[in-house]
Amino acid sequence: MTHPLKQFNFCPKCGSNNFIENNEKSKRCTDCGFIYYFNSSAAVVAIIKNDNNEILVAKRAKEPAKGTFDLPGGFVDMYETAEQAVAREVLEETRLVIASAEYLFSIPNIYVYSGFEVHTVDMFFSCSVKDFSRLKAQDDVEELLFINKKQLNPNDFGLTSIRQGIEKMLNS
Repeated sequence: MTHPLKQFNFCPKCGSNNFIENNEKSKRCTDCGFIYYFNSSAAVVAIIKNDNNEILVAKRAKEPAKGTFDLPGGFVDMYETAEQAVAREVLEETRLVIASAEYLFSIPNIYVYSGFEVHTVDMFFSCSVKDFSRLKAQDDVEELLFINKKQLNPNDFGLTSIRQGIEKMLNS
């Protein structure tokens, strides 16, 4: 796998192509002196259970991993907490309103978007929902379904971090 800094050839501050590797985490512009650190993007994942101990699973409508299972979630926007992001993403993808969100764990991931490798840290939350009557697949979700926790197969999930999160949840 190519190091993520290889994707950046020009200084984002002055536009110079004298943008060289500074160390394993950064590049430095020899013209203006700007140092760019490549850090992970924050993403959130919702684990939502209904009263039958079934997990809400989304079928992906778009690449990457189109047609595979996923859990509701997405990127954290600027000026947004992780808790606000998980509530927003769940609302956008399912129309459900989160009553509470409890942080569980995080997993690093590489999410390929438009051919660009975005390094993320995916934060998993246990989310409670009081009213499922508004449930409807939308945004980048093709279909929503509830699957009994005992019947979840991590191999049905197309994104590495989600697959690992399902495995971690099943083993706890």
